Amino acid sequence: MEKDTTKIFGLRAILEAIDSGKEIEKIYLQKEIHGSLAKALQHKINDLNISFSYVPAEKLNKLSKFQNHQGAVAKISSITFKDLDELLDEMDLTTSTPLFLLLDQISDVRNLGAMLRTAECTGVNAVIVPSHGNAPINADAIKTSAGAAFKLSICKVNHVLDAVHQLKAHDIQIVSVTEKTDTTVYDIDFKVPTALVMGSEDKGISTSVLKNSDHKGKLPLLGDIESLNVSVACGAALYEIVRQRSLK
Repeated sequence: MEKDTTKIFGLRAILEAIDSGKEIEKIYLQKEIHGSLAKALQHKINDLNISFSYVPAEKLNKLSKFQNHQGAVAKISSITFKDLDELLDEMDLTTSTPLFLLLDQISDVRNLGAMLRTAECTGVNAVIVPSHGNAPINADAIKTSAGAAFKLSICKVNHVLDAVHQLKAHDIQIVSVTEKTDTTVYDIDFKVPTALVMGSEDKGISTSVLKNSDHKGKLPLLGDIESLNVSVACGAALYEIVRQRSLK
């Protein structure tokens, strides 16, 4: 999905893009690249788990259309992120019942895309993702979302726990979907302003977020398999919210 990304060229430009919080889809580095800037970029790639490939100069020339790429080209997602504080200030929480989806370090881009698609279909007001440790909203995620990534309000925060505190300050209940409870999602009242939290595929929701949740709910598992795919679980929980809110 070439049209959904922007390319930038040059080591310094890519480093500045990363430092400014841009969503990097992928970085292409020339084989055997050297120098202090190249080393700094490689450290950033490792620290932030950014997708990258070593490629020959011919590939970079093609990607950059023969501009001066200095041995590095990056694809940046065209998604525009919103500020959570500004979004909350704009919402009239006295007359509406907003619904937020808070993603705690989802690692698979297709799971992320599927959850964005379901979020848009279920009327989620905003999806909140952490700046680091979450799958990028790249071309694969956008494609899996069926374009929902462009229709949703998506907020990026430094830490998931910070977002939890911000939401609670606006009287929005935090509901974590987790197996670490005896309560099911069907026992929770979703007719009030709510932020639904979904955790990473391997570790689940972080301990600090669970401790600061107002409610924890699980989905019943009647078979032998011990867990659902996170995007499937997200869809089931969101549609329980839709069901409750549609009751008269």
